[in-house]
Parts: sequence; C-alpha cells; structure tokens
Amino acid sequence: MKKVAFHTLGCKLNFAETSAIGRLFTEQGFVSVELEQRPHIFVINTCSVTENADNKCAKIVRDALKVSPEAFVIVIGCYAQLKPEKIAQIDGVDAVLGTNEKFKLLDLITDFKKKQANELATIQVSSIKEALTFAPSYSMGDRTRTFLKVQDGCNYHCSFCTIPLARGRSRSTTITQVVEQAKEIARNHVKEIVLTGVNLGDFGVINNIRKTNFFELIQALDDVTCIERFRISSIEPNLLRQEIIDFVARSKRFVPHFHIPLQSGSDKILKLMRRRYVTALYQERILAIKAQMPSCCIGVDVIVGFPGETEEDFLETYQFLNELDISYLHVFPYSERDHTKAATMDNAVTPKERIRRARMLRILSEKKLRSFYEQNLGKTATVLFESEENEHIIEGFTENYIRVQLPYEAALANTLHKVVLSEINAEGVVIPKLLL
Repeated sequence: MKKVAFHTLGCKLNFAETSAIGRLFTEQGFVSVELEQRPHIFVINTCSVTENADNKCAKIVRDALKVSPEAFVIVIGCYAQLKPEKIAQIDGVDAVLGTNEKFKLLDLITDFKKKQANELATIQVSSIKEALTFAPSYSMGDRTRTFLKVQDGCNYHCSFCTIPLARGRSRSTTITQVVEQAKEIARNHVKEIVLTGVNLGDFGVINNIRKTNFFELIQALDDVTCIERFRISSIEPNLLRQEIIDFVARSKRFVPHFHIPLQSGSDKILKLMRRRYVTALYQERILAIKAQMPSCCIGVDVIVGFPGETEEDFLETYQFLNELDISYLHVFPYSERDHTKAATMDNAVTPKERIRRARMLRILSEKKLRSFYEQNLGKTATVLFESEENEHIIEGFTENYIRVQLPYEAALANTLHKVVLSEINAEGVVIPKLLL
C-alpha cells in the first residue's frame, strides 16, 4: 500500500481541507502516515498570508526529502494558486495544484512518478475566476474538536490581503448540508465543532446569489443535539450583527467566545486598509457582547506597521486595545504581498519598527489574557478535555476558551466536566478543581 503524509500551513480552514483531501486518499486505499514513516507521497497545503508563510514552503520540502528522498511532493493551497511557477522551481517539488484542482488531485495525478532532476514540476492551476464551486471539508483526528468549513472565498478587497486572489469569490454550502455534516461528525464521537471560513459571517452565498445568512445557520445548528458545543472561529465586526450576539448569549450550544478581527485601532489606517468599519462600531460590538456575556472570551487580530502608520497611529491602536474589555490578541507585523494595493503605498514602516510594535502588543496581550483568567477564578465552568497526553498532563478548554490543566487521567479524555477555576500556575494556565 502506498503511504501518504500531509503538512498544513496557515488557518483552521486549511486544516479542514487537508483532512478532507486525506480522506480522499484513504478511500482509494492509501495509508495516511506521519513524515517520519517515509511516505511515498507528501502533500503540502500552503498559506500565503505573510511572507514568512511563503518561505516555509521551500524549507518543508527540503526537510521532507531528507526523510523520504523518493517521495512524490505535491504543493497545494493559497501559495500554490498565487505563485505556481515559483513553487515549481523548488528542488524536489513534483506537482503544483491550484484552488480549483486540489480536490481533484487523485483524478489529475495517477502515477505519482517522481520527476527527474532536470524536469520542472507539473503545474495545474486555473484562473481563480473559475473557483465557483464549494468543496465541503472538515478536520478529523482530534476526537474532541473538529473544524468544519461552511464558507470559502471573499468579496472584500482589503488593501493588504491576497485571499480573494487565492480563493476567489465568497461561496457557501447549504444549511441542510452543514447540519448533515455536523451529524456525521458527531458519529465520530466529536464533542465540539468550530465553524470556519474565509469570511465566515458572509455565509449564505450560493452561485453568486444570497440564499441565506449566518444567523439562520447558527439557529439551525443550535438544534443539532448530538454536538455539545459550537464555536465561531472568526467573524468580521461589520457582519457580527446584534441578533447574532443576542442569540449566542441565550444559545444552548454556541459558546461565549468570539474572535473579531480589528487590524488597527486608528480610523485613518482602517481606511487605508479598506476595512468596512470604524473603531466606534468595533467598540459597540465589544460592549454589546460584554453586556450580555460578561465572561465571554474575545480574541482580536491586529496588524502593525502598515504603510503610513505613524508612531501616533500605533499608540492610538495600543490605547484603544488597552481600554477594550478583550481577552487576547493575535498580532501580525505587516507583510508586503504582491498584487495588493498596500504593496504600492508610500511611507513604509521599517521591518525593525514593525517588530518593535508587534512586541509591545504581544506583551499587552499577555497582560489581557492574565487579567481575563483572573476575572474567572472562583467561577464554575465546563471543560472539554483533549485526548492527548503531554508530559503526564491533560489539557482542556472551558466554554469561554480558558485553558486548563490536570494530571493525566485517560478517563478524562474527550469528556466534559464541571470545574471550579481555582488558580493560575507558573505557565499561565488555570488549574481547576473537579466537581463531583
């Protein structure tokens, strides 16, 4: 039997798609293995959000071929769609497949015969304008949590982002199909589903026509009794409508956790980024959430060092975030992307300054997370324990995304338990007391 291994870069959506492609291989008799088991085929699912994500691709190819020199190497994903010729020139790459082709991999490649040293990789990448169909995907392997893709593509054109160029226009599956997939996932003893998409809040567009919306989707999923928890991965602030906040606050299954991209706390920079909101709207969303769910966890994406961001603009962002009742930050130094408006803008911020600003916000994030954890000490919560053992420790997350640890007990894996959040250890993780 031929062995296949996978490596995924980037977002939860990529992990869902890699898992779905992996199932296509196993259905055809391939055996999915880790790289250390010397696979015959190695599939790399790439990201292209930052330059660092681009650079990782070549390194992963080199590292893989050190372990399995004769492996047939296939590169798919966003970077493959955007820079197929560049990837084809990486030593050891045999095939490059674009957005339209990645789910047809086993139809397009049949012999998996490694190319000769002087041959270029096969490129099968069609125009992103042809990305019209939706490919259902979900991750599987970690029994406690599954990433379920319900939306793909994006109709927004933020000045820093290549995702519309790599994934195409916004498109979705139907609510009926999502519900059926949730039930299918539940049959694998999964307790929690994380809804994912490129622009998740834009769910409901099928064949370029809006058929439904995200609010109707979460209402339908709330009645799927075989899943204990649903979590919303990330949603744009302008699409996080009040009715969604109200619904999550009273929901039976949707947990009090939102991840809401901000990108900048300066309205001047938000305009340059072509974002579809201002800081006042963002603040309104945070206040609305906390008014109904005081213990809700709120994560925030921020980009620092965007072209034209002065020190005053950055400090405005820092102060805005410092005063917001949020729980943690995902901080990204701005990275130039080809074919984006931002890449041609004047007043670039130096790489050194981008790193300094990112470091300041990451320190702020640590303080915010510690404060959020402290606010929850003494409270009762429900923890879903993970399946893995790590140095005799088992970890899990509360409904509001507080990470907890206990000494490992196999019986706890993939189970929900009421706990009292009692203390924070030296690593900044909460130690709970189990309730009987």
